[in-house]
Parts: sequence; structure tokens; C-alpha cells
Amino acid sequence: MFMETDGIHPRVPREQAEVLTKPLSIIYQQSWITREVPVDWKLANVTPIYKKGHKEDPGNCKHVSLTSVPGKMSTVTQHVQDNQVIRPSQHGFMKGRSRLTNLISFYDEVTHLVDEGKAVNVV
Repeated sequence: MFMETDGIHPRVPREQAEVLTKPLSIIYQQSWITREVPVDWKLANVTPIYKKGHKEDPGNCKHVSLTSVPGKMSTVTQHVQDNQVIRPSQHGFMKGRSRLTNLISFYDEVTHLVDEGKAVNVV
């Protein structure tokens, strides 16, 4: 099995999720706010994976870039943000949005519906 650039087997974060959740969430949130990925997460180990034929022939391999598991998640998060995959109604962990902006948005929508004479149920 290939090791990631951080030397941690990919199974370890899954097995230690309870311990790693809080520190990783802090790093992800900071990365999201600053739009910067930690430098160590950008490093990669390029490993040749041989297809078929002679291993000595460089044409018989493809190169795979192994990066850290948390870095892969950060890349996914960046893609989601850059491509506006998350709806505008999402407030948690979004730059410039918080529980307060969520409440303001909710209050604005409810008062708008009430002003129109529509019934509003809130649980």
C-alpha cells in the first residue's frame, strides 16, 4: 500500500476520526477563510504504477501523485467554493456568513411571507 506524503496510512484518519475531527475542522475553517491550503498539503509523492510489459521501459507506467488525505479534502472544499456548488442559503463555514446572517435571512423570509398574508409555520 502506498503511503501519503505525510507518512500516514489513509486508514489512520478514518480509524482516529473522533480524535482528529476537531483539529482538522479548525484547519479547514482557517483554510476556507484565508483561501490558503497548508503548504505541507500541497506536497506530493509521484510514484510510477506499471501497466504491463517490462518495468524497465518508462513507457509502461503511469505516474500517480500521492498527496495527504486532509489536503485532498481541502482541494475538494476549494473546488466546491470556486464553482459555487454550495447554495447561497448555506451559512455555516462560509466566508462572511454565520449563524447570525442565517437568522437574519430566515427572519427576512418569514416577515416577507407574513407581509404577503401567507401562513408560516416554524418548528
